[in-house]
Amino acid sequence: MTAENIIGFENLPQTLPHYTIESFRRRRKPDALNYKLDGVWKHISGEEAIEKIKRLALGLAALGVKAGDKIAIISENRPEWSLTDLAILSLRAVNVPIYTTQAVEQIRYILEDSGAKMLFVSGRKLFKHAEEAVRSVERLEWIVFFDEDARPAGDSRAITLSEIESRGVEAEKIDPQAFENLLSKIKTEDLATIIYTSGTTGEPKGVMLSHENFVSNIVAISKGLPIKSTDRSLAVLPLSHIFERTVFYVLCSNGVAIHYCASFDQLAACLTEVKPTIMTAVPRLFEQVYHKIVKKGKAAGGWKTSLFEWALEVGQQYWDAKETGRRISPALAGKHAVASRLVFSKWREGVGGRLRFFVSGGAPLSKKLAYAFWAAGIPILQGYGMTEGCIVSANRPDDNKVGSIGKPFEGIELKISETDGEVLVRGKNVMLGYYNKPEETARVLDEEGWYHTGDVGYEDEDGHYYITDRLKDLFKLSNGKYVAPLQIESLLKQSPLISQAVVVGSGRKQVGALIVPDWDALKQTLEEEGIDARGTREELCENPYVVKRVQRDAVELTREVNDYERVKRVYLLPREFSIDKGEMTPTLKIKRSVIDEKYEEAIDEICGS
Repeated sequence: MTAENIIGFENLPQTLPHYTIESFRRRRKPDALNYKLDGVWKHISGEEAIEKIKRLALGLAALGVKAGDKIAIISENRPEWSLTDLAILSLRAVNVPIYTTQAVEQIRYILEDSGAKMLFVSGRKLFKHAEEAVRSVERLEWIVFFDEDARPAGDSRAITLSEIESRGVEAEKIDPQAFENLLSKIKTEDLATIIYTSGTTGEPKGVMLSHENFVSNIVAISKGLPIKSTDRSLAVLPLSHIFERTVFYVLCSNGVAIHYCASFDQLAACLTEVKPTIMTAVPRLFEQVYHKIVKKGKAAGGWKTSLFEWALEVGQQYWDAKETGRRISPALAGKHAVASRLVFSKWREGVGGRLRFFVSGGAPLSKKLAYAFWAAGIPILQGYGMTEGCIVSANRPDDNKVGSIGKPFEGIELKISETDGEVLVRGKNVMLGYYNKPEETARVLDEEGWYHTGDVGYEDEDGHYYITDRLKDLFKLSNGKYVAPLQIESLLKQSPLISQAVVVGSGRKQVGALIVPDWDALKQTLEEEGIDARGTREELCENPYVVKRVQRDAVELTREVNDYERVKRVYLLPREFSIDKGEMTPTLKIKRSVIDEKYEEAIDEICGS
């Protein structure tokens, strides 16, 4: 496979502004970037995007931004995020993204540790959230607002994006070649960004990534996946995260029309309106979509529910046979065709009807869910990456193994440590190191250039890699047996009754699970079984029948694992784990040490002390 859409780009300087701007210039797409405003989709052409980047870069230079300066951004997904990012990089300055869900203390830490000179904020709501941190950071010279009406009165540091653009227009009048001169100075080894890992333990670490780290990834992914310049994508994962940001650069360089979805609440409408052909997502999204579909299918009643359940079973049989290389009988093929026409066609319509493939990352996706979507004609290609190494591997449409993270992209090496099964990565995609943390860098980057990911996995006979858990998440029961919680949690979340699950039992007699139910699905199931579902969530969590009903699903779903790994008992919680309570990172990873401490009594109750 060749990267047809970026042929000729190898003659360009290997930097992000050169790749993306050349793509805008070459394609001349009228809908290069797209966003929704007041219910209507607006379009930014490739030529307009170049002009905006140019004006912003020159305006920032006029404000004193120079090579090496750190510039932070906190914003939802919108074109201004990407255009500002490319303007910053055009000056050889460094983008420091901040999650919109980041706690105030972490925002303060990132601004101070990076030495940010300027902060871009989208609007009033986010500024109100971050204001306490921002006010205390004296080094900040400017606070730039995307929204005109968000600028607070009486703050000499506050300025709007349009004012910066105006300064850029004036600068270009003085020197029409100023922007091209800036671009000519960028080097492939220049630092492009510092992305602070959310950190399930300890303080965040600033991952330093160069232009080469990203551009090598653009080229490798473009060669590995069939991306077309006629594709349409929908960006719903946060651009502050390495996954979506790298995907933006890849798609932009390949001439794909990019549509911004500001929040998950708008996703359903955006899918049907945009009709994307390729898209990235995380397992949590597929779990939510799948459970909604199952809930709707089972609520239909009568023959419709029977047809729905039959189609699910046929889909599982069809893709299990296809995946394992068994012969698909004419009868099974015929059943699948009927299921596709009568049931799965509605699934395809729900994601726009034109999707060629999803790429999923961030966490394991259960086989059951993956098979269901593949059976519906919605391919999900699971991949793998990390902040320290961008996107490392993925399954391919013509070489997919459900449950695996696929094969590494060209130029990237993967291997499994012989000592502890840790996954190691090497290539031009691997970070320069952690900002201001040489000792931390030395712990994960060895002398041969291998990055030690902290993940545990294995390689199969066909060269596909699998992640089984995190080294630090593995825990030992009192009988000495080790348990890998991630895979078990993935199984539990197949139940429509379970919204969140954390497998626990470190140092205890047996494995248990702290579970936050999907309350709508649970109440519906209880009513169908003739059980009174009234009462508060707290009361239902104490109801023995309710606990046993959820526990029944947990026990059944974990039958396939080793006996000592099976969930024996569950403890129900009325509210979801959250970032605000310190239980999750901004990337929605569970902070297990916090959970273990906070719910110690509950864990003792279900796992034995």
